[in-house]
This record gives sequence, structure tokens and C-alpha cells, in this order.
Amino acid sequence: MENASSMKNETNQSTSNCSTNTLESLLEINWNSMEPNKELERAIESKFLTPSKFALEIEKIVAEENFNYIDAICHYCEINELEVESVTKLISKSLKERLKWDAIRLNFMKKTSRAKLPI
Repeated sequence: MENASSMKNETNQSTSNCSTNTLESLLEINWNSMEPNKELERAIESKFLTPSKFALEIEKIVAEENFNYIDAICHYCEINELEVESVTKLISKSLKERLKWDAIRLNFMKKTSRAKLPI
């Protein structure tokens, strides 16, 4: 307990020794530097793939190439030199539903099956 009170006293003494200007300058916040860097955000968005961007790319392939969703994802992975296993986290819920519908239509899954896609 003595150590805590002695440390408190030392801290109070050391801060009272600082000039007012020094403390004020330490406490100043540069609000301009805290604003998000829009240029950086755009660069990050263009470099990294999000589930929504991935879904749009797959929808575009399905529409343009007349592929089913399963083939479109495989095609996308081939074009971008990705492993199919690496895009599982990019598949949104709506895209999963479309994949399931394709799997049922192509007889990869039964309609009454409660099986889940391994995604």
C-alpha cells in the first residue's frame, strides 16, 4: 500500500514539474490525421476480395458464360489461379442457396436430403 501511495506522489510531482504548454501539446489531438484515408480504403477494397464482390463476380460469369454456379466458381478459381478450397469463406448465404439448388438440379444432392454443402 505504501508503494502505491508513494508512486502516486511521485507521479503528481513529476506532472507538476512539466510546463503547462508541454502538457497541452501532449493532449492536443490532430483530428485531421484521425479521418479515414479514403485513398487507402479504395486501395484495400480493390486489392482484397469480399463475399459481396465474389458473389457479383460469380453472378457475372453465370450470366455471361452460361455456366451453372458450381462451374462458375471453378472457372473463377482457374482464371485467378486460386484453389477452390480457399474461396469457401467468400461464399455468401445467397450464393450457398444457389449452389445447393444447382447441386439438386444436377443430381449431386437429393431434394429431401438434409445434407449440407461442405462449404
